[in-house]
Amino acid sequence: KAQTMRCPGASGGPCAAQEHPVEGPAVCCAANARPCPATTPSAALLLGLAGCRCSWTSEDTVLEVASLRCASDKMEITEVRAECLRPVAMRSVESGVYTGQWQGKLRHGEGAQVWPDGARYEGQWRVDKAHGKGRFVHGAGHTYDGQWSEDKAVGYGVYVFADGLRYEGQWANDVWHGRGVETWTCGARYEGQYKAGLRSGRGRFTWSDGSLYDGDFEANDFHGEGSYRWGDGREFRGTWVHNEMHGSGVFRWADGRSYEGQYVHDQKDGEGLFRWPDGRSYQGQWWKGMQHGLATYCTTAGEKRQGEWADGTCVR
Repeated sequence: KAQTMRCPGASGGPCAAQEHPVEGPAVCCAANARPCPATTPSAALLLGLAGCRCSWTSEDTVLEVASLRCASDKMEITEVRAECLRPVAMRSVESGVYTGQWQGKLRHGEGAQVWPDGARYEGQWRVDKAHGKGRFVHGAGHTYDGQWSEDKAVGYGVYVFADGLRYEGQWANDVWHGRGVETWTCGARYEGQYKAGLRSGRGRFTWSDGSLYDGDFEANDFHGEGSYRWGDGREFRGTWVHNEMHGSGVFRWADGRSYEGQYVHDQKDGEGLFRWPDGRSYQGQWWKGMQHGLATYCTTAGEKRQGEWADGTCVR
């Protein structure tokens, strides 16, 4: 349906009327636009409009018009050279207030949105969604500063919680995904891979007391091959299953003791070799962390003895 328009500054001819039917959205011409000559209105072009800026009155988009055509009682745009955005001082959107650029009735370009709970987004928009570079502050005080795609954090960004926990790295679909670094105010730090918001893949976790885990993660757990070093000098290298030593591995103590063998739920269980720094050794069966079953015991003098153990005690 044709809409009406008003051309300020126009005089004479059919385009001189206060309002005209217009094909497409209503167009308000720039004040310096020349009117159509009265003698040939059906074929004349509005001269001098190259670079003229005309805005749609029903939308808040600015057009750079290359030419217009008067035809009888209608006026139509024959060529649009470019489209840009016009800042709007302030507008209520979804119970909040948006200040910035628009494309029609959609937030588009640079702008800031503030919600009633104090949350605020400031940055780039595309088709009414956060898209590009922007910073979001939650009402609770958490902040995200980074890349956005259709209202979701995607790409590189930094998230800081109100309590000081900080994540810096890659995002996908609004969650931590890819390479990233997580730091705590207590001094703990994780650097490595994330999947769907959780520490998954290869990574390195350090604690303020000097403890360190370097290895595989799955859903935030130590899971796979990895080494853990305690602050007191103990170290385990081997297989982990959901934060437990489970499988084969080597455990070393700061005083020189070592165990190489099988673990089940954090305890020596199965076949294993235990060595003491004075030369003694026990090679044989273990159960729930204790020597249990048949084994070979070697003394400090190098003498080997076959025996049987039960609950950590040699019974024969």
